[in-house]
Amino acid sequence: MDDWNARIDEVWADDALTDAERIVRIDALAAERGDDDARALFERAGARDSAGIEAEAEALYRRALAAGLDEEHRPQAVIQLASTLRNLGGTEEALEMLRAERDRGGALGDAASAFYALALVSSGDPVRGAAIALEALAPHLPRYTRSVTGYARELVDPPR
Repeated sequence: MDDWNARIDEVWADDALTDAERIVRIDALAAERGDDDARALFERAGARDSAGIEAEAEALYRRALAAGLDEEHRPQAVIQLASTLRNLGGTEEALEMLRAERDRGGALGDAASAFYALALVSSGDPVRGAAIALEALAPHLPRYTRSVTGYARELVDPPR
């Protein structure tokens, strides 16, 4: 990990910082990389998102994705942007983004499923949201994986 990444991680790990202080520190580090650097934009977006300044975060997430984030941070940005959109009332766009990210799989596939489930609840489909959440959880259970998976499917497709 290079020095810049370590310094970003330190800011995120510092629980003593207020939201405003975290934004100032992240913005200072981001300025080292320039206004159009995808990773710097992503970190700036995350700081604002974490502080509840979602409208500013949305624009920065979109810029970060357009600038071409690496494969470690792109899925994070998609999930975080979709969550922000859900909070701002853009549930349909959030659902589309999260469905696509969930279908991609990868290391954050379960995280995408969790946020997809939340977006389904926000869209008025809590039963389907519960089914998605249970299907994501099932492989991590020490027992009952098959049962939970089956019951999750029955939530949306009841036996006749």
